[in-house]
Amino acid sequence: MTGKQKKRFHIPGLTSFFASLISIGVGLLFGFILLVLLNPQFAGQGFISLVTAGLKSTDKLAKVLYQAAPLMMTGLSVGFAFKTGLFNIGASGQYTVGAGLALIFAIQFQQPWYVCLLISMIGGAFWGVFPGLFKALFNVNEVITSIMFNWIAMLAVNLTISNLPMMLPRYWGQAQIDRTANLAVANPSALIPKLGLDELLHSNYMNISIFISIAFAVILWVVLSKTTFGYELKACGFNRNASVYAGINAKRNIVLSMVIAGALSGIGGGLYYLAGTGQYTLLKSLLNMGFNGIPVALLASSHPLGTIFSTLFVSYIQVGGDAMQPEFVKEIIDMIIAVIIYLAAFSLLVRELLNRKKGHDLGNVNAEPVAAVTTTEADSVTTMEGDAE
Repeated sequence: MTGKQKKRFHIPGLTSFFASLISIGVGLLFGFILLVLLNPQFAGQGFISLVTAGLKSTDKLAKVLYQAAPLMMTGLSVGFAFKTGLFNIGASGQYTVGAGLALIFAIQFQQPWYVCLLISMIGGAFWGVFPGLFKALFNVNEVITSIMFNWIAMLAVNLTISNLPMMLPRYWGQAQIDRTANLAVANPSALIPKLGLDELLHSNYMNISIFISIAFAVILWVVLSKTTFGYELKACGFNRNASVYAGINAKRNIVLSMVIAGALSGIGGGLYYLAGTGQYTLLKSLLNMGFNGIPVALLASSHPLGTIFSTLFVSYIQVGGDAMQPEFVKEIIDMIIAVIIYLAAFSLLVRELLNRKKGHDLGNVNAEPVAAVTTTEADSVTTMEGDAE
């Protein structure tokens, strides 16, 4: 094996890609088996709908892209925190605060969409400060504070919207219901522009949100991979004590990591509700979009560019699941989608197994056993620095 072949075999991103593909394949196989057990007569038809419905029409494709935009932002939020050594399970609360503020500024204060989107980013960033501060100053686990702030965010947004008369449909002459006013009626200038994309794909779902999300993914990749700031953030996540010894301000970087992660989730909330196709409902349950960002980040191994593709896959499967009705009830569809998505968490395990096999193969090629051990250890370090931060 030549040195060039060894180097190509050592690419951590390639290993992560194959690990994710294996996880997806196993998840789809499990879904097909479940369909056969539940309804053998329509199992084949249902599975075909699951994997093809997203491309059957331009309207379905538009829905895939529409759902992918906010999901990508929460996936970037969770993945960014993973890269910096933190677990941002508070993405749901940050997403809720961003969505609530975007709608408040759109309906109550009649601001244009770009102002509302900026406010949603600020709101999400503000909600990310608290877990970051508790972690940096008092070493309180960010998972605990994030979960608590998820519920605080939901209740605070519900309370605020309920006490702002313009936010509710009755102000605009509609029936009094527990949701916000129709944005298209309340303030058309707050709708995210479509720029003719709705006519191109013949769907009201389509707007520029997906391109905004992709732009943030690229920017995040540049920051993490090409800047000193990004290196310092990853260094703190990889080994906080070593980064402090090297002169990096770990406490500041922990807070900044959560602030940036919160800002990304907040933008996701703004993108979803400023599209105008959904209305915020005053329910006493957390929004799922923030939690759905976790498997998206796991499937992409927390890589910002990989998150683009993992998000599109998850959104595609969700649209395919909707197309399986009425032969399969919605609860079954949700279960299948959940199995496929959450099996992505095992991509970390699969990647580790592939790395071990890779090290074993390289050890057989080398003439000296000591060299093989050194190669394996170096590859392990490379993988941790590239993927597990």
